[in-house]
Amino acid sequence: MTVTMIRPSDEDCWTAALARDRAFDGRFVSGVLSTGIYCRPSCPARHPHRHNVRFFANGAEARAAGLRPCKRCSPDDVSRDERAVLAAIAAIKAAEQPLALAALAEETGYSPSHFQRVFTRHTGLSPAAYARALMAERAAEALTGEGRVTQAIYAAGYSGPSRFYEANQGRLGMAPSAWANGGKGAAIHWAVVETSLGSMLVAATDKGVCRLSFGESCAALEARFPKAELVEGGAHFARLLKQVVDAVEAPGDFSHIPLDVKGTAFQEAVWRELQKIPAGETRTYAQLAAAVGKPKAVRAAGSANGANNVAVLIPCHRVIRTGGHLGGYAYGLDIKRKLLEKEAK
Repeated sequence: MTVTMIRPSDEDCWTAALARDRAFDGRFVSGVLSTGIYCRPSCPARHPHRHNVRFFANGAEARAAGLRPCKRCSPDDVSRDERAVLAAIAAIKAAEQPLALAALAEETGYSPSHFQRVFTRHTGLSPAAYARALMAERAAEALTGEGRVTQAIYAAGYSGPSRFYEANQGRLGMAPSAWANGGKGAAIHWAVVETSLGSMLVAATDKGVCRLSFGESCAALEARFPKAELVEGGAHFARLLKQVVDAVEAPGDFSHIPLDVKGTAFQEAVWRELQKIPAGETRTYAQLAAAVGKPKAVRAAGSANGANNVAVLIPCHRVIRTGGHLGGYAYGLDIKRKLLEKEAK
């Protein structure tokens, strides 16, 4: 099998390097221009300054740029397991239809059960889940263009629109026709209300809450969904709004409140773990990373935590630093402290 990998974006490479994420080993190398060496993403060496780093698809590219391999992490020594996973990822990306686990295992020389464990350990997803996530991301990318929704669905690898909707129900949020072009076709109801924590913006599609923030106005929604239809208030929305306000003022179980959120597979895994933290309890960023099966991806878990668009209902405020320090919060530590105090009671 010939493997041709596409290097992740510079932003994804830097995030993976900061998290020392082994799942990215073999997918790119980090060149440190100030020292003249290149490393694998999981290298345990101290992180260099970002402006000194350049990313390469592989060691050959880095060497061509005049860099030499790091003696500490041996970036050119990719293990058999890593090569098998990389080969499977390449096959999944190249295939027009989903590949059976047995076929992937046969290509890599492993038994299906063992290969499933190896793949999941390196990527955090099973081969089937990885393929589904890839198809969803391809569809999302296609839907941001000017083409028709149906064409984008077929181009992403789905057998038809019904298969796309079935696979992505509850994940993509807004319907694909509304998801394209800055929310075109989506009706988003919103309101700004006063709470004990200050002014709070709540916005929802017909599927659930898509934004909850503090100190924001409708202008923030317009920036996120410039082509959506923004509707202030509404009878159905008023009932949902009351549930949200009650949840903020008397924290507890928010599971009855529908959400309409979307992120990467890793972000969504982090958000699901956040929703499992009981009111009155906290977790550290390290514990959060371990809970999603990525114990070394502490920084990445922190970034996913901060990418949450639905404050309180996805309780990112319940994550603190090791040692008890509150850490950061998008809406200020005063609101985070008050939320935790409310829940402690």
